[in-house]
Amino acid sequence: MLPRCAAPVCHVLLLVLCLSAAEDFDWTKNDRSSSFYYGTFPTGFSWGAGSSAYQTEGAWDKDGKGLSIWDVFSHKKGRVLRNDTGDSSGEGYYKVKDDVSLMNELKLNHYRFSISWPRIIPTGIKSDHINEKGIKYYNELIDHLLENKITPIVTLYHWDLPQVLQEKYGGWQNVSIVNHFNDFASLCFEKFGNRVKYWITFNNPWSVAVEGYETGEHAPGLKMRGTGAYRTAHNIIKAHAKVWHTYDTQWRGRQKGLVGISLSGEWGEPVDINNQKDIEAAERYVQFYLGWFATPIFHGDYPQVMKDYIGRKSTQQGLGSSRLPSFSSQEKSYIKGTCDFLGIGHFTTRYITQKNYPASRGGASFFTDRDLAELVDPRWPDPGSEWLYSVPWGFRRLLNFVKAQYGNPMLYVTENGVSEKMQCTELCDDWRIKYYRDYINELLKAIKDGVNVRGYTAWSLLDKFEWDEGYSERFGLYYVDFRSKNKPRYPKASVQYYKRIISSNGFPNQREVETWKRRATETCSSSNQLLAADPLTSHMEMVTEIVVPTVCTLCILLSAVFLMFLLRRRN
Repeated sequence: MLPRCAAPVCHVLLLVLCLSAAEDFDWTKNDRSSSFYYGTFPTGFSWGAGSSAYQTEGAWDKDGKGLSIWDVFSHKKGRVLRNDTGDSSGEGYYKVKDDVSLMNELKLNHYRFSISWPRIIPTGIKSDHINEKGIKYYNELIDHLLENKITPIVTLYHWDLPQVLQEKYGGWQNVSIVNHFNDFASLCFEKFGNRVKYWITFNNPWSVAVEGYETGEHAPGLKMRGTGAYRTAHNIIKAHAKVWHTYDTQWRGRQKGLVGISLSGEWGEPVDINNQKDIEAAERYVQFYLGWFATPIFHGDYPQVMKDYIGRKSTQQGLGSSRLPSFSSQEKSYIKGTCDFLGIGHFTTRYITQKNYPASRGGASFFTDRDLAELVDPRWPDPGSEWLYSVPWGFRRLLNFVKAQYGNPMLYVTENGVSEKMQCTELCDDWRIKYYRDYINELLKAIKDGVNVRGYTAWSLLDKFEWDEGYSERFGLYYVDFRSKNKPRYPKASVQYYKRIISSNGFPNQREVETWKRRATETCSSSNQLLAADPLTSHMEMVTEIVVPTVCTLCILLSAVFLMFLLRRRN
């Protein structure tokens, strides 16, 4: 393990030297080549797909479920695009057997889902009431997965805080929530731990902190710039550590499970690899993103660069102490090492350059604290979400960074995937096929480098509610018809492609892999025909009342006819 350096320049130089030592991967050459590597993953590698409770379950007020902050947030006009809500979403609450059959068809080894805290403890306070109907639902889901030989990987917190805890305590701003979260986790261990062996405490706490309490883009919608995100993260890290210790002391001996956390991290690449300030800014970007949470959990305290930058800016703003909270020596010891495995969520990459922001009390924010600017290459593909560009080589770099920084821990890729944003239904998602092909291949290269990755989770199994973007973006392998009462699922071409990766445990040889996309595209034509045959209003994404349904119908019909024509020509 590298010693911590006092000066940022020393820290970055040591990092580069360490990373360049990774086997078969020379960081100093800045190789961004797209050469494809044919090979297979280690025996026992686990393939899966994921979802989260609020995004997929629906049934927001059924069977005793309490309100979550996302129920309240999405019901306020203007908070979510087109005023969409997750009230019904994909109705996953009622479609357990149907959805598990889709997983079975894919031959998944694991399925990652989250437990809705207010569904089993409506107020978030265990002593108030436990909702047995909610516990029954998750028991049925877990049992059905195991009956189909699919391993459940369960997230305890995927952003749906009980609204009562937000109103009564201020949510994650208040340290008292740590004990309530521990009570919730303990109940989950008690009720489900005899069958669940992989637990994730939090999903992407960066978004909870920054988008929930700094920018207000996500629930609970607070704009506490320069302070809110740091306080939230501080309490989340404490809550994670407490739950890990609770499991370790009370449940691990009997249940033999593992407890980790899922952190999202985008890679930051220096704009100018010969410019020391850009190199430092790029590392700062990753440390303020992934390192913010990973470094305390693995090393006991925040990254030194965060403490230096936020502390200096706080002083310049005339504050008596840093806006970044500090851990006591006892807390550092308690937090350090509380991770049996690390989940990595990764979607995209940014180019990073140095940019100085003057320190002013009124202008303090998480983003200006970093003193950097994010850039993208206009040649990078961007099929859907405005923030998501396809940059596969960044994935391998991020994984090697984790290996070097944190002692090569056991990793699971807990989120990786790409969206689409279009008015017409399109099941032949060739851009998603290419994204999965290239990113999973970079993962294979990282494993070849010696990174200890044990499993991969495609994000996501189904189209779902996409937070402040509502239903305007789709990440699913399966298309969900949200306008139909029954919310039917249709396989996109990427289903067949991902299924072939799973069955082959990677990319066995060039000849075989090159046939996969063609076969997957042929398969999706039949699904397009099914959609085209549905009643007009059941499969449209309405942007206007008249024009879009007609255009979408034509798109679907023309797509199906064109694919049938191609198939006949081949025959």
